[in-house]
Amino acid sequence: SEKPNWDYQAEVQAFSHRLRENFSLDLLKTAFVNSCYIESEEARRRELGLDKEAVALNLQDNSKLAERGTAFSRSYLTQCFEGAYPGLPAKGVGALVDFLTGQELVSHVARNLAIQDLTLCKEFPVPPHVLQRTFFAVIGALLGSSGPEKTGVFVRDFFIPQLIGKDLFEIWEVVNPMGLLVEELTKRNIPSPEPRITRQLGVSTVLPLYFVGLYCDKKIIAEGPGETLLAAEEEAARVALRKLYGYTENRRPWDYSKPKEGSAAEKAIGSN
Repeated sequence: SEKPNWDYQAEVQAFSHRLRENFSLDLLKTAFVNSCYIESEEARRRELGLDKEAVALNLQDNSKLAERGTAFSRSYLTQCFEGAYPGLPAKGVGALVDFLTGQELVSHVARNLAIQDLTLCKEFPVPPHVLQRTFFAVIGALLGSSGPEKTGVFVRDFFIPQLIGKDLFEIWEVVNPMGLLVEELTKRNIPSPEPRITRQLGVSTVLPLYFVGLYCDKKIIAEGPGETLLAAEEEAARVALRKLYGYTENRRPWDYSKPKEGSAAEKAIGSN
């Protein structure tokens, strides 16, 4: 950084203490070095007419750490969701993992941890994709410093709370919810649902509202509202799917207690 009175090494150490994590200082420094920074600095030195030995920077970029951090994070989150929601299919788990490890969300978390202030990058402000890579590199550095259990807790604490207030089908786009519901019920040897209108309001107005219930064996399994019969039927199907997958609005809060032995973190590092 070119900020006045800025002690970069002290700031990196302070970053580690703020997070209350035990990082290897060398690994943490490497996590903040992006390849674009090395290229731009070497180009600047060449323009100044320095010889080849002086041009080359004795720095390693964060690409390997970022790859390792990304692989661990995705694997750990996948193990978490498979354990928490055993009924959720692989596509649903994949959608949750993609959402949590996507550029927009990861760069948002990174900004709130002030990672952009320590990132060595060609551009300023730091672009979202560089912030994303740097944050995963920090996770890779923690993995190399403290092991999978501590890193798993770090990933859990910073990523999974981002699901608060998010509906499953806001994240996982299902084009045909009724078709998916029939498929899931068939796997469980339950007959196909029968949609019926349970209530309707303002049918003769410009803002009608229909409630459609889904019945299996003469028992209602879900009910959903909609401005049209088709929309109400699809919403009822989504309600039924949330119940099947255990991802309802009133679901049990995430367990943030100490991970047990043989936890997702160990499985995640074993799958890499």
